[in-house]
Amino acid sequence: MNDSLSIAQARRITLAAQGFTDPKPGGATDMRHLRRVLRRLHLIQMDSVNVLQRAHFMPLYSRLGPYPTELIERAAYRKPRELFEFWGHEASLITTDLQPLFRWRMAKAADYAWGNMTRIAREQPDLVQWVLDEVRARGPITAAEIEHDAPRRTDHWGWNWSVVKQALEWLFYSGQVTAAERTTSFARRYDLTERVLPRAVLDAPTPAYPDAVRALVQLSARALGVAAEGELRDYFRLPVEGFKQAVSELVEDHVLTPVTVRGWKQPAYLHHDARMPRWVRAATLVSPFDPLIWERSRTERLFDMSYRIEIYVPAPKRLYGYYVLPFLLGDRFAARVDLKADRKAGVLRIPAAWLEPHADQEETAAALAVELRRLAGWLGLDEVAPPVRGDLAGALAAQVR
Repeated sequence: MNDSLSIAQARRITLAAQGFTDPKPGGATDMRHLRRVLRRLHLIQMDSVNVLQRAHFMPLYSRLGPYPTELIERAAYRKPRELFEFWGHEASLITTDLQPLFRWRMAKAADYAWGNMTRIAREQPDLVQWVLDEVRARGPITAAEIEHDAPRRTDHWGWNWSVVKQALEWLFYSGQVTAAERTTSFARRYDLTERVLPRAVLDAPTPAYPDAVRALVQLSARALGVAAEGELRDYFRLPVEGFKQAVSELVEDHVLTPVTVRGWKQPAYLHHDARMPRWVRAATLVSPFDPLIWERSRTERLFDMSYRIEIYVPAPKRLYGYYVLPFLLGDRFAARVDLKADRKAGVLRIPAAWLEPHADQEETAAALAVELRRLAGWLGLDEVAPPVRGDLAGALAAQVR
C-alpha cells in the first residue's frame, strides 16, 4: 500500500477493518459470527436509549444482518463470559481477554472517575465498605435492593443517584465489582468481579502501564484500519500520558506506518493488517453509537457527512430528528433516517428521511426500503410506516408501500 491514500481508499480500508466487507452468515447466525465481529471491534458501546433498539445490539446487526440478540446476552452475562462491562469507550461491553489492559484505569479510579463517585470514596469510605460487604453477602444485586432510605440529590435531573448507587459505581469503576447481568429495565446487577470473570482472566498478569497503552493503541489502529492520532486515542478514551510513546514504538516495530490521507490536515497511521478492498457492497443502517462513527470529525472527513446525535437537542432545533441512523450504501452514507419502534402497534415508524447530497434518490430509496423491512422483521415489527417528513420521504414512501 502507498504512503499516500485518497479519501476513497481510506474509507474502504476503514470499512474493511470494521467488518463491513466480511461475508454475511450463510445460515443461522451463531457465536462464531459474534466472535468474528468482536475480534474486529474489541468493544461495543452501551446506552440506555431504547427508542429503536438498545445501542449494544446494533453494531452486530449492521455487520451480520438479523441475528438472535441472545448471543450478546449469553456472551456478556452467562458463563463462560466473553464480554464484560467497563468504561472503554464510554460505558461498554469489552472482550474479557482485554480486562488486564484496563486495570491501570481501575487502579487510578481516583484520577479518572468523575465527581460523585470519587467524592463518595473520599468522604464516605465506611459507606463504600458497607456496600461492598452487601454485594459480597447478597450479590448479584441491584442498587435498588440495597438503597433503603439513603438520601438522594435532586438538584440535577441526570445525576440524582442515591449515595449507595454512587458507591456501587465507584466500586465498579475501580474494578472491585462488575455487572453480573442486567434486569429487564436495564439496571445493573452487581457482583464481586472475582465471582463474575473467568478464572483465566483473573489470573492473567497485570501489564505495566506503558505496555497496556501500547497494546490498546495497536487494537485501536487495527479496528480503524487507518487513523489520525486523536482517533487512536478516542477509541478506548486513552489519556495523553504515554500515548505518543506508544505510537512511536509501534511505528518502530512496523506495526503502524505513517501515511498521508489526501485532504486530511492530520498525519495518519496505517495498521500493518489493514487491507484495501476494491469495493464495498454494504447496504445497512448504522447506529449513532457504532464505532464506525464514534469520532464525528473523522466521520466528516471520511464520508463527507456532518453527523450529530440530536437526542439532547430541543425538538424545535433538531435538524434531522431524535434518533437518526445513517444508511450505508456501498462505501458512502446515502441517507439518514429518524426511526422509532412502536412496539405496541407493531410498526417501525419513520418520523423523517433525508437524502445525502451525493446520493441517487431512486437507488437510495429502493435499497433503504429493503433495509427498513429487514430491520422491522428483526425487531419483531409487522409493518413499516411511510416517512412523515424529509427530502427523501416521498420517494421512500413509494418504495415502502
